Amino acid sequence: MTTDEEVLSILAKAKRLAQRYRALTGKPLGITGEVAEYEAARILGITLTAARNAGFDAVEKRNGRNWKLQIKSRCLLIGASLGQRLGRIDIAKPFDSVLMVLLDENFDATEIYEAKRGPVIAALIAPGSKARNERGALSVSKFKAIAKLRWRRNSNGLSPTR
Repeated sequence: MTTDEEVLSILAKAKRLAQRYRALTGKPLGITGEVAEYEAARILGITLTAARNAGFDAVEKRNGRNWKLQIKSRCLLIGASLGQRLGRIDIAKPFDSVLMVLLDENFDATEIYEAKRGPVIAALIAPGSKARNERGALSVSKFKAIAKLRWRRNSNGLSPTR
């Protein structure tokens, strides 16, 4: 078994465990970040950095240089509000873009959006929201408004939009 196959096997088990945990407790198990990073790497062909890297989670070769990507995720259950917030985006750390990986109730990727650093910072410092301004947290709907869709799953399987 290759490393990728082994990781996919482990993630499949973790997804089933997280689904069961949510069904029993009504609470998330907290695996969305790890699942989203791996899904983004698998789908977009980006390279994940070492764990706990300051500011970015992956790199992608663009125009001969490494483009630094932060990866944020949200598991959206059926009927979920797009007002749900992503985790903290620390604008003091180095990154070029932020990827938002949306997962369904089975922890499978449904969409990946990308917003460049400038629009992310502008949205975070715009007056009006304590969650945005003090915690560095954007809502899913706000992120979609400033981002470009990079990939969407469709009924026929995987469909890159890049």
